[in-house]
Amino acid sequence: MKLPIVGVEIDERFLMHRLKSTSLAGVVGALVAAALWGYRYYVQHVWSWDLFAVIATIAAVKVAAMIWYRLRD
Repeated sequence: MKLPIVGVEIDERFLMHRLKSTSLAGVVGALVAAALWGYRYYVQHVWSWDLFAVIATIAAVKVAAMIWYRLRD
């Protein structure tokens, strides 16, 4: 694939690195959100619905994508 603006070719390695880095960022983001939710719940004794919603959304999308790709391949 050639980028029209830059004029650089992109190969499969770049696309795989982008895929892996995006996946890693999602997992780390979910872990940070879970750690912050746990801190607020266990230390400050406050139920944080916004962080819980973020964690639940990430988990739902991950499971739905795994099921989708398993059924499609």
